[in-house]
Amino acid sequence: MKTTRACVPALLLVFAAAAPTAGQDLTTLIGTETSELAPVVERYSTDRTALGRRWNVPHSPERTRRFHDFFSDWRRRIDALDFETLSLEGRVDYVLLINDLTYQLDLIEREARLAAEMNGFIPFTALIVELEERRRRREPVESEAAAARLAALPAEVAATRETVEARLESEADLSRIVALRAVTTLAQHTRLLEDWYEHYAGYDPVFTWWNEDPYARAKTALDDYATFLRETVIGYREGEDEPIVGDPIGAEGLAADLRREMIPYTPEELIAIAEREYAWCEERMIEASRELGYGDDWRAALEYVKTLHRDPGDQPRMIRELADEALAFVTERDLITVPPLADEIWRIEMMSPERQKVSPFFLGGEVIQVSFPTDGMEHEYKLMSMRGNNEHFSRATVHHELIPGHHLQGFMTSRFNSHRRAFSTPFWGEGWALYWEMLLWDLDFPSTPEDRIGMLFWRMHRTARIIFSLSFHLERMTPQEAIDFLVERVGHERANAEAEVRRSFNGSYSPLYQVAYMIGGLQIRALHEQLVQSGAMTNRAFHDAILRGGRMPIEMVRARLLGEAPPKDFESVWRFQGDPLRRNTTSQETTSSETTSREPAY
Repeated sequence: MKTTRACVPALLLVFAAAAPTAGQDLTTLIGTETSELAPVVERYSTDRTALGRRWNVPHSPERTRRFHDFFSDWRRRIDALDFETLSLEGRVDYVLLINDLTYQLDLIEREARLAAEMNGFIPFTALIVELEERRRRREPVESEAAAARLAALPAEVAATRETVEARLESEADLSRIVALRAVTTLAQHTRLLEDWYEHYAGYDPVFTWWNEDPYARAKTALDDYATFLRETVIGYREGEDEPIVGDPIGAEGLAADLRREMIPYTPEELIAIAEREYAWCEERMIEASRELGYGDDWRAALEYVKTLHRDPGDQPRMIRELADEALAFVTERDLITVPPLADEIWRIEMMSPERQKVSPFFLGGEVIQVSFPTDGMEHEYKLMSMRGNNEHFSRATVHHELIPGHHLQGFMTSRFNSHRRAFSTPFWGEGWALYWEMLLWDLDFPSTPEDRIGMLFWRMHRTARIIFSLSFHLERMTPQEAIDFLVERVGHERANAEAEVRRSFNGSYSPLYQVAYMIGGLQIRALHEQLVQSGAMTNRAFHDAILRGGRMPIEMVRARLLGEAPPKDFESVWRFQGDPLRRNTTSQETTSSETTSREPAY
């Protein structure tokens, strides 16, 4: 592989100064990287978004057919383009489009299978889908016929409940996972029915005359049935925290998602990478623990660091201080371009106690959302929140969320190659922010053992995310086992571990989202080793090129940086970590002097 400056396209070596000055040309303001397919990608994104607004009824057969036709048609149109005449940037966009369209078609089939699994719990929702689709087709409402259908709905719900109750008695393994999915879908469809009714009620006196009573009875039946599913099948009551159940996608689903992310590794190989990274982190933890006088008991040292939190009310000031520290560090070393406007516009907001149940740590972007206890929280949760958001843990979190992390990402990608937001991936988004934790570690950003323990805690956390999330989706680990894993292997406060697992499995995160932090970071790290450590690019040129290129799987970032256009029939082959299973076995046979090196062998 070429590693000289000549292998890097000249256009990637031109970057904007920190601020516009008199006489600056437009390329410093808008960049020179262009793709002839940018308008095509924008059209695809705009059409897809518009279609989603029209066909937004969950699990509607009509919606499924329409999107299948849409993605298939776009696939044919893109496939017919003259690939050989495209530039490097155009070929990257071509491959990204084909990759996305292929995945979306696969996803439609997966969603259809998931819907079929739910049918035994909520077969009657087909009526709601039909009523709402007729309204969206702008067909006149047939008030008397709609009333008759609604009047029959409570009996259909009651019959379904009897069937489920019989299954509970005879099927010990009745799926709580499918039941939870059904409860979520039932809530969506109940809201659809409310919207449908309110669209006509009062505006059409005939409609109201026929449907007021049947609608009220149907709504009550739906609400009562949802309560039955929650309490009897899933096992929680209204007002309680939803149990952590999750919805594993299995080996086949993981394989499809990994293909979409251009990760040519099996889940088992990724787990092996994570275990190797965890072992390195644990060795560094022991080194820091010894410096603090705790010997090899790094968990005791970690517990000490957790006590070094700010007083109530002082957390926002700490955020400002840590943000200024990180900004000064990266700018003084000329690591990346930071436009002054990016530093000017970021803001701080405090996170609500309810939100902290699923996000026990900071969230970020242009607004950094700070997790810290409020006066109304129970005493033990106050202490856990303060310990989990101590100053040394936060030193890594703040630059991850702000600059050079997510806020700078969002600032730059909204201004350069913004059409590639259609190909956004957590391997690029979260991988970038995690990569900076690695790079700043290498550059001695954590100057004390307390700071090193704080940064290592998060690095171990990201390895654990790979292990527990993939193991869960392979159905080898339960949510409770994942919580215990975080407490025992990483040192989480239990409440924070529960919140972490809850947001991983019960929220809107994709199955590979938690894998993406460490793996995406390692991908960018491998590129840094190839291009910056070899002298082919400066740190600033490398980092600016990634941000200006837009959001995409990291293997396409690699193609751009190396100037190597992907082929039309592209398949992911980049083994950025070699053979992790072999390396993992080999690492167990190394001598103690070899395993105490400053960094793992990549």
